[in-house]
Amino acid sequence: MTNLLAAAVDINHGLKSIGYGLAAIGPGIGVGIVFGQGVQAMARQPEMTNVIRQNMILGFAFSEALALIGLVMPFVY
Repeated sequence: MTNLLAAAVDINHGLKSIGYGLAAIGPGIGVGIVFGQGVQAMARQPEMTNVIRQNMILGFAFSEALALIGLVMPFVY
């Protein structure tokens, strides 16, 4: 019986790692979209570069916050 419980704990730890890997896909796509659209906006309106860059950094921070939350959650539960 204890061998069965030990195997279940090992599987649970592996599933947490897979879960974080899947959770990192969303923020990765989000960061790509933020920077891609930001560069396109700068190319269209070069005079607004500073404003666009500030918004890009803010969008990047929000997207990466999701990745950090995904990294912490497997350790919490």
